Amino acid sequence: MKKFFESLANVWKIEELKNRILFTLGLLLVYRFGAHVTLPGIDASQLHSLAGQTKNGIGSILDMFTGGAFSKASVFALGIMPYISASIVVQLMGIAIPYLQKLQKDGESGRKKLNQITRWLTIVITLVQGPGYIYNLYRTIPSSAFLLGFDSFSFLFSSVLILTTGTIFAMWLGEKITDKGIGNGISLLIMVGILARLPQAFIQEFTSTITNNNGGPMLLVLEVIIWLLVIIACVLLVMAVRRIPVQYARRTTTGDFEQDMMGGNRQWIPLKLNAAGVMPIIFAQAIMFIPAALAGLSQTETSQSVAAAFSDMFGFWYNFVFASLIVIFTFFYTAITVPTNKMADDLKRSGGFIPGIRPGVETSDYLDHIMSLITFPGSLFLALIAVFPAIIVGLGVQQSWAMFFGGTSLIIMVGVAIDTIQQINSYLLNKHYDGLMKSGKNRKAVA
Repeated sequence: MKKFFESLANVWKIEELKNRILFTLGLLLVYRFGAHVTLPGIDASQLHSLAGQTKNGIGSILDMFTGGAFSKASVFALGIMPYISASIVVQLMGIAIPYLQKLQKDGESGRKKLNQITRWLTIVITLVQGPGYIYNLYRTIPSSAFLLGFDSFSFLFSSVLILTTGTIFAMWLGEKITDKGIGNGISLLIMVGILARLPQAFIQEFTSTITNNNGGPMLLVLEVIIWLLVIIACVLLVMAVRRIPVQYARRTTTGDFEQDMMGGNRQWIPLKLNAAGVMPIIFAQAIMFIPAALAGLSQTETSQSVAAAFSDMFGFWYNFVFASLIVIFTFFYTAITVPTNKMADDLKRSGGFIPGIRPGVETSDYLDHIMSLITFPGSLFLALIAVFPAIIVGLGVQQSWAMFFGGTSLIIMVGVAIDTIQQINSYLLNKHYDGLMKSGKNRKAVA
């Protein structure tokens, strides 16, 4: 423990890293402050019914992703979800549209153009979701809460404009954190919103089990132990890798390569069990908002039953579709982020090869086969953790606390935390310090 705190002290000895952390914390505070700023023209004291709408069901997921901004009718009420939806659409369209495929292969310039397309699409999605959110306010809160009039066009126009601006500003904050701060900015914005709900959820469960004598202290201790075990499982899922041995040939005097028979140049290719990270969870969760929204537009009996099924985040059909989408998106995102063809070409150019596998196409096929084998159980494990809150609710745990037993919230928190710690570790190692999980001694640079 002492060495861990020494490592934390070493973080502040690196000026660039300290500035990045402070910059990140500052922008996160700005985002959290904006989540409490109510839309102009709405009486914040009359939002009790809106808060009640987001206590259970899919509304609680929306409120969690926005850090409570949804239930407060905040300027950040739509949060960063329109940007996530736009990213999903752009990546899916990249499979079928040649122009987007070309941009994906154009390196940094192509990435900038794709980001610009995603930003414009975010604005379009926000302009569609904004009126829907205002319409939900009309249906949920009393008419006296609208200070400018219940059906005022000026209120509708200004509110949609402010909601759009809030989403764009949140997107800008996330991009600035990624560029000049530490960690992935968009993921950090989602994580701080989730963390904001954690203390309240635990207090409610504590009150239920201890004060109301609904199970007693032993049940609460058991719940905390299970929660810690699920966290450990999430960490193992994020960090587990399959190492592929790679051996390098040595160049002869004629310029050709010959195999190093001694094996002294052997290295490893680490292939992650869950190479897609938390993105399948985020993508799948964004898609799960759509069925209930579309079904709610119709008043037929079938549409209402579909809307009810996909509004119950602890129901069977919701979790079945959710788990299936996670498995699909895990394979999809892994195929995008793990370029086995490029890995095989790089190995061939550097004189590397996998023992027993021919360089080139066979190496690419072999890596792709291995990725498929390890991605399938990884996706199933990810899906199991995602639907675990529904199992916990069936055992009598309150819904607000059960949402942190896996699901979207816990996996995002663990994944983003590990990614951020790894970035901090890289700074420490580059400055000749050990990482956060090792000793904090100053390491001597090798001359």
